[in-house]
Amino acid sequence: MNYTNPSKLQAAILDWAGTVVDFGSFAPTQIFVEAFGEFDVQVSIEEARGPMGMGKWDHIRTLCDQPQITERYKKVFGRAPTDDDVTAIYERFMPLQIEKIAEHSALIPGALDTIAALRAQGIKIGSCSGYPAQVMAKVVELAATNGYVADHVVATDEVPNGRPWPAQALANVIALGIDDVGACVKIDDTVPGILEGRRAGMWTVALVCSGNALGLTHAQYKALAPETLATERKRIHALFEGSRPHYLIDTISDLPEVIADINKRLAQGEMPQSS
Repeated sequence: MNYTNPSKLQAAILDWAGTVVDFGSFAPTQIFVEAFGEFDVQVSIEEARGPMGMGKWDHIRTLCDQPQITERYKKVFGRAPTDDDVTAIYERFMPLQIEKIAEHSALIPGALDTIAALRAQGIKIGSCSGYPAQVMAKVVELAATNGYVADHVVATDEVPNGRPWPAQALANVIALGIDDVGACVKIDDTVPGILEGRRAGMWTVALVCSGNALGLTHAQYKALAPETLATERKRIHALFEGSRPHYLIDTISDLPEVIADINKRLAQGEMPQSS
């Protein structure tokens, strides 16, 4: 038995907030602000967006480790936040997130058409998220009412390590019966999500305008002046540079052209690990 490179894509592993639902990725960021606020510690939306893509407990731990937030915590509690404190904030975050998730559950424009186009090519739709399973169940339920059902879903607490580790992406490979990670593409709006795909040996596509990095509603994005949008694209491309995505596109609507290009490269014998 000999190894042969895959000749076309078999699966697309999609993130959720900022990728398929919740243009601007507002649901998680706003709740971080509110959860910290209930402990009388102020965190800005911009600060909350910083570690986006990680599992939510790790996200809170990372925020607590930022010097300016540590100092705010010390002023309230007289000490730096411990892991127990992180857990307390996380446990407050969870019900708030479930309560608010419906407010930001709308599908990103073009998502359904893009996913239908992928399925028409025989591409399976996997998915993963920084949300834990308890929150993910509500996200999946709401998405289904809007017409989107992924073939498989992996929450961050269903694997030993969440993003930027590759476990969630690889769990999709196993569940979907994919025979080569090189036949998969990971689509995400965060650096940890792109690192996840890279470390899993997949093609990677970073979303520049629909997610956390731009942080605008769809209407605000469409209203940007061309020169402002060009400046923002340049800034966000620089943010992603270190994670080395294979492609950068504005939104999921731009994905079909990327899929065609990846299939062309696969047919020529190129693999994601080589570029």
